[in-house]
Amino acid sequence: MKHAKKLVAVVLIGVMTLAFTACGGGSSDNGEVNIYMWSDYISSDVISAFEEETGIKVNMSYMSTSEEAAAKITSGGGSEYDIIMPCDADMTSLIEGGYLEEINLDNVPNWENLGDAYKNREFDPENKYAIPYLMNYVYVVYNKETCPVEITKYEDLLDSKLKGQIASVTGQRNLFPIALVALGYDPNSKDDQEIKEAYEWLQKLMPNIAGLDSDSAETMMINGAASVGFFFDGQAARAFEELGTDKLAVAELTDPIQLGVDEMVIPKDAKNKENAEKFLNYILDADNGAANLQGMREEFGSYYTCPNTAAVEKMPDEYKEAPAIAIPEKMKENYFLQLDIGDAAKVYDSYWTKLMSEEQ
Repeated sequence: MKHAKKLVAVVLIGVMTLAFTACGGGSSDNGEVNIYMWSDYISSDVISAFEEETGIKVNMSYMSTSEEAAAKITSGGGSEYDIIMPCDADMTSLIEGGYLEEINLDNVPNWENLGDAYKNREFDPENKYAIPYLMNYVYVVYNKETCPVEITKYEDLLDSKLKGQIASVTGQRNLFPIALVALGYDPNSKDDQEIKEAYEWLQKLMPNIAGLDSDSAETMMINGAASVGFFFDGQAARAFEELGTDKLAVAELTDPIQLGVDEMVIPKDAKNKENAEKFLNYILDADNGAANLQGMREEFGSYYTCPNTAAVEKMPDEYKEAPAIAIPEKMKENYFLQLDIGDAAKVYDSYWTKLMSEEQ
């Protein structure tokens, strides 16, 4: 089966390479583009192919949380980076704060390959500032052989039988929302008392946490150190790849699950804006987008939900039917988004810092 998967990726890359030759792509030095994003979140083959076609050197740096990306942008990220990857929750404040360059869509015609739901969004009605890259549902996965409880809602994660058994993503905007939902509150609450209660809920959760890691929490499930995972769908894909559906299952939650969109933006005063737009246009090409999805599958063992509908159409059924992607439709329809929380961010920051210090 792995050979068949690799063949698909090779074919896609081969098609791309022929296209580069026809377009006269070469290895001339046309500058660089500096990108700050999640690790293991883009195919190295696709990056190499972009460099070969354009002559533009790609320099990659990696973040650990979405908060780090937003902080880079607001602290003058354009002096270091040409593309940064914040989450959609930060977009309103970044745009209103004047921290982003406008994207010239004349230089990004492949923007049309995005699904209609990802154009003309509320925070960016004229599509000036953000290109959606990939999306992540965040949900619960459990080991059918070792998980000691049934999980149908977030409150079940507090069960004392799960002490030291939950591998989880980290970040205040990933964990506070599930506490707020469990308490019956808005997952984007700005109410000080509700945020305090969510902090207290998370205090109860912490003894059950085996580890917090937004890059590779799934390894704790794979090696047997955890029986439950609170994961991004890409992490769940890696766990399913290693353990299979005989051992793992997605918990069919009645609570809403989070859907986040990772955006590609150009920070104010970026030094290589034109090259950044070339990269954005390249990754939005249908063939390149499909090669990227398949390449990540081969390189990292992960599949992600993708807003590039033209790229998804080119993907095999193996992608569309993967257990981490094809979660129950009722869960996909019962979701919440991270929204801008304004000045309440300071309250979240305070409680998050306190929560993390208590875990030292």
